Amino acid sequence: MSAHRKGARTAARTTPTGSRGHGRRRKDSGTSGSTFRQDFAASLVVFLVALPLCVGVAVASGVPAELGLVTGIVGGLVTGLLPGSSLQVSGPAAGLTVLVFEAVREYGLPVLGVIVLATGVLQLLMGALKFGRYFRAISVAVVEGMLAGIGLVLIAGQLYSMAGTKAPAEGLAKIAGLPGMFADAVGSPGARAALGLGAGTIAVLALWKKLPKAIQVVPAPLAAVGLATAASVFLGLPVAKVEVQGLLGAIQPPTPGAFGDLVDVGVLSTVLAFTLIASAESLFSAAAVDRLHDGPRTQYDKELMAQGAGNTVCGLLGALPMTAVIVRSAANVQAGARTKASRVLHGVWLLLFAALLPAALGIIPIPALAGILVYSGFKLIPAKEVKALWRDHRGEALILVVTAVSIVAVSMFEGVLIGLALAVVKTAWDASHVRLEIIDKGAGPIQAHLTGNATFLRLPKILDSLEALPQNRPVEVNLSGVHHLDHACRTALENWAARHSLEGTEPVKVTSAA
Repeated sequence: MSAHRKGARTAARTTPTGSRGHGRRRKDSGTSGSTFRQDFAASLVVFLVALPLCVGVAVASGVPAELGLVTGIVGGLVTGLLPGSSLQVSGPAAGLTVLVFEAVREYGLPVLGVIVLATGVLQLLMGALKFGRYFRAISVAVVEGMLAGIGLVLIAGQLYSMAGTKAPAEGLAKIAGLPGMFADAVGSPGARAALGLGAGTIAVLALWKKLPKAIQVVPAPLAAVGLATAASVFLGLPVAKVEVQGLLGAIQPPTPGAFGDLVDVGVLSTVLAFTLIASAESLFSAAAVDRLHDGPRTQYDKELMAQGAGNTVCGLLGALPMTAVIVRSAANVQAGARTKASRVLHGVWLLLFAALLPAALGIIPIPALAGILVYSGFKLIPAKEVKALWRDHRGEALILVVTAVSIVAVSMFEGVLIGLALAVVKTAWDASHVRLEIIDKGAGPIQAHLTGNATFLRLPKILDSLEALPQNRPVEVNLSGVHHLDHACRTALENWAARHSLEGTEPVKVTSAA
């Protein structure tokens, strides 16, 4: 599901990964002669936004920094060329950072390529079977809860990176260990310097939009990393820097032996988690981007196949998984992009940078990248939306919170499954509206009128009311107002009628159901 959430929420409230207020919808107008100039300028903006995010996500995922650039390059040159959503930009996303880190820690970097490759193949298959449109039916609360849980784990883990210490493996352990980590950092000059640098990076990101428009021409992530890098160099801060291997040295295609791990249940569950989260985040992001412009609408099945093709190539190169990323996509639209040429060109600029200037990565301080991801994690947590849901739809708010807590306490995959199960149960409960009206005129049979959808979920309430009726009076149960009567409810009513007729002096009469 990326460093994108807060700035675009308003524009796509109904899309869980939707944009949050990136401004008015841009009209797609202009001559073909001006289109390339606008796309060219937009591609440079997107490149400057994507560069620090690609590197930061890779470092946080526990893989070489260059692999983040590889995924960004593939997102531009492969996914960018394919049909689907014309203005949305793909690359490594913060929303998958936690899952990727756990996969690399558990199975190793060679198996990551196999997992990403399998994810891409599944996405291609789902797109070919036209499953793309069904991702829009996933509960908003589940996806919001998923991203909130990712955000919490991401924040906790990256705070350790900001201090230059190793984070615990489990989500709850990360959060529980934060007070001790901060206490230890106070006594260490190096940790204090790293925390200060990370905190400064977060401050720049948070305050950048308050600066004059002329300064805001430089994207906030690039400015934050640039200022942090300058500070670390000129002040001689003892902080860790990004390790550089070179583009070709970082690429590690999966070996034939690594494919044997696909029979492992844990690897298969990771593939499913990658597929679900990457697909949902990409397609919800596409819906959000559609709200920002008046150009061609997203073709969801084709977009899912485009994401699948990109992830297949990333898997073959041993790189990070990709999703569509709203922060880059929104920057693309706002910069005036008109066609897919802008996102393809942004991939070209990433490739040229990775090929010609890889050593430039070696001066970037890791606490600055951690600061970017901490800020991104906060933007994944929908605090205002939880309050609004609690006020108007408490069941949805509960699903969101339980999903997030489950991801932190258990794992990503299990947390999402718990959220989906809760959403299904809530939907079934909401659809099972039934009303039982008892009419007793004092003489003659007691009338019991049942209306609505009678399912097993409402069965206890129905039986409690019927069993409370007098045993020495005849009862007429009228089911003509019932729209749906499931097997469990029908069987229970028949059993109750038989017991009442045996124990009482009068039988039960049941009229026909609708």
